[in-house]
Formats: sequence, structure tokens, C-alpha cells
Amino acid sequence: MEAFPLFVPEPAAGLLSQAGGSVATPAAQAPEALHPALWRASQVGRQREATWPSGFAPLDAELPGGGWPSRTLTELLLPHPGLGEMRLLAPVLAAVQQQQRCVMLFDPPARLCGWAWQALGLDVQQLVLVQGRGVRETAATASASTAPGHPGGLRGRARELLGAADVLWALEHALKSGHVGAVLAWLPMRLRADALRRLQLAAQGHDGPAFLLRGTEARHKPSAAPLRLLLGAAGADSLRLLMLKRRGPPLAAPLQLALPPVLSAPARARAMRPASAPGMGRDAAVLPSADAVSG
Repeated sequence: MEAFPLFVPEPAAGLLSQAGGSVATPAAQAPEALHPALWRASQVGRQREATWPSGFAPLDAELPGGGWPSRTLTELLLPHPGLGEMRLLAPVLAAVQQQQRCVMLFDPPARLCGWAWQALGLDVQQLVLVQGRGVRETAATASASTAPGHPGGLRGRARELLGAADVLWALEHALKSGHVGAVLAWLPMRLRADALRRLQLAAQGHDGPAFLLRGTEARHKPSAAPLRLLLGAAGADSLRLLMLKRRGPPLAAPLQLALPPVLSAPARARAMRPASAPGMGRDAAVLPSADAVSG
């Protein structure tokens, strides 16, 4: 077998010590200094793109880059709408609108309430609503769309898939367009993993925050979103956040954020009652809140 000579690179060859003949190697460069996409397991990752301040200092301190990321998906998981998610996102959405960029809402869970959005500091003239075909049709539309071959004739699982396909197609193309400021999409529970990967690839061309709102059941399913947060109620004007996934180490304990108060004094008193009190349902604490997108 042919023997290959060992070569010392020319820059290192000059570092040979005349006394002992050893090579003095320079100090190893820190991995996080080699590329913005690298970080240590004990560190919070950095963002190559500009981030958007969330408006909550404790949250910014734990988000990679110090704010909501651009060109990537952020997944918010919550048990039901109205926990405080809109008050959580209102500061960043208002910042996007201040740059004369629109906010697109895909398939919200209820009809929008204009005064509630204005109370959060948002301009309703810069909101764009997109709904899937046949997802929430009115009774008049339902009676008129039962002809054979018409999409309105579909029922059950077929109608759900048709509406979800519409929303996913519109969402993907909106992210690719580069003309949208911020995106909020309420996605169905039954969502294929490859659909999320397509959305993540599309979000790489979106210079703004993109939020996917899903149920808490999705926490046990794989997701291509680099940032995943689990939201929970912690009082009338308080929100609990648990970071399920981020570019960095997991948090030892959930974050608790104080939200801007929106409840009146009587509504606050009702919200602070124990859940077992007579006449108090599971969602009683969130019904009076302006976080609900419906009136």
C-alpha cells in the first residue's frame, strides 16, 4: 500500500516551535460566531432576519432575536378562542399597520367585531378577511347550493377538507407574494405534516410575522414551525405561555403576562368567581373579553 506523506498547511507550519517542535494552534472560534443559524444548546438562538417586538418585555427576553420572528411560522396552541390571544398579538399587528401594511385573517372562528379591534389599537380598514369555501355558509347559501355537482352539495368530512384546502392554498400564496404585512390563520386540527412544511417554505419569503392558531391537541403532533407556544388562561387579564419549541433550551416554567384590562368592573367580578360557582360555565371568564373576534 502506498504511503501518503503528511503535510502541515503553510499558515500552521509557521507556528512550529523551535524549542519543542509542537504546533501552537489558535483558540477555537465559538460556534455561534461562525454563522447566525448556529447556537449552543444552552443559548437562545439568534434571528438572521429582523424581529418584531411583542410589546411584552418578559416575552421578548425569551424569544429568539428578542421578538416575533419574520420569514418563519409561529404556532399558537390554545384550548378555545378568547383567552387573550388577540391582546397578545395586538401590539405587533398595530406595528405592522403603522408601516401601511395590511393584516390578513384566514378563517377566523367567528365574525369580526370592528369596535373590539379598534379598542385594541388596530385599523379595521387594513384588515383583509379570507374564508374557505363552504365552511360557514349561511342558511340561504346552504339551501341554494344543493344542486348536483355544486360544492355546496358536499357534507361532513368532504366539506371540511374542501374549505381547508381553500384556506391553505390562499395562505401559501399570500406568504409567497411578499405584499402582506402580517398573517393570522386559524387552521383545522386535522392537518397533514407536509402542509405545514409547505407553509414554512412559503413563509421564508414573507417579511413579517405569520401566526398559526390551532387547538391544544396539536401539541403532540409534529410541526415544521420553529416557534410553538401553548397558551392558557391565568385570570381575567393574565395569560400563561409555555414554550413548546424554540431555537434554544426549553423554559423551566411558563411565562405569565399581564394583558391590558378590557373588562368592566362587574364583568371582572364575574370572571374572578370560582369555576364551580352557580351559573358559571367553562368559558364565562372569556365571553366578555374583547379578545373574541366576534361581537
